[in-house]
Amino acid sequence: MRFVIPDGTAMLPDMLIDTLPKPGPLALGDTALFLDLDGTIAPIADRPGDVGPDPRRTRLLERLDAGLCGRLAVVSGRTLPEIDAILEGKVAWAAAVHGLVRRGAGRAVLEVPAHPELPAVRARLRAFAAGADGLIVEEKGASVALHYRLAPACAAEARRLARDLAAETGLTIQEGDMVAELRTPGPTKGDAVRAFMAMGAFAGATPVFVGDDVTDEHGFAEVRRLGGYGVLVGAPRATAATFGLHDVDEVLAWLEAAR
Repeated sequence: MRFVIPDGTAMLPDMLIDTLPKPGPLALGDTALFLDLDGTIAPIADRPGDVGPDPRRTRLLERLDAGLCGRLAVVSGRTLPEIDAILEGKVAWAAAVHGLVRRGAGRAVLEVPAHPELPAVRARLRAFAAGADGLIVEEKGASVALHYRLAPACAAEARRLARDLAAETGLTIQEGDMVAELRTPGPTKGDAVRAFMAMGAFAGATPVFVGDDVTDEHGFAEVRRLGGYGVLVGAPRATAATFGLHDVDEVLAWLEAAR
């Protein structure tokens, strides 16, 4: 079976999640851990702004960061301020906007400049969203996302508009769980993983990437290439991940059992 992720990169997945085994206990001593956020360690909400801090998750991240000696990074489609707000600033290493923004050693931030067509695209998406209740336009600086979870009847039209805008402007389209995002061309989650693994804090460890969406396939592919493994969270689909977990609660329980 051949699988193509949103930017057109072809991959050769092994199996579907319903045949994926659960991962064994996570050994913190030799692991570099990369975590997606929404749908992985935080539940997906109808509105992106509805996701907030959680004491259980915050305590877990503190323990993981200590046990991993800092080899913990969040790799998310969220912006850096959102990541820090939701995780209460507990994770220093982070890649935001699917890899377009990266924070590393000393909390220095590298950011790809926003594509010049983004303001016009945002205006087109806002005009479209004004025509139906439940459509949400989320601005992320280097990208803009159209959420239609609360307006499922608009899904086909929303995806069609996003694809047309990508073709017109050269922006990269990234479709996820009830969202279509138009992003500045540039680094992916896999590129962020590769960059982190080249840092002294991460070098030599076994990379593990945990994520739920199609946008996480770049991360799964990269950790596999580097000798690690991916953990797919959620519904069955073709994937480059090696293991599978069913939902956020199962992910948190697995991470809490790490030693």
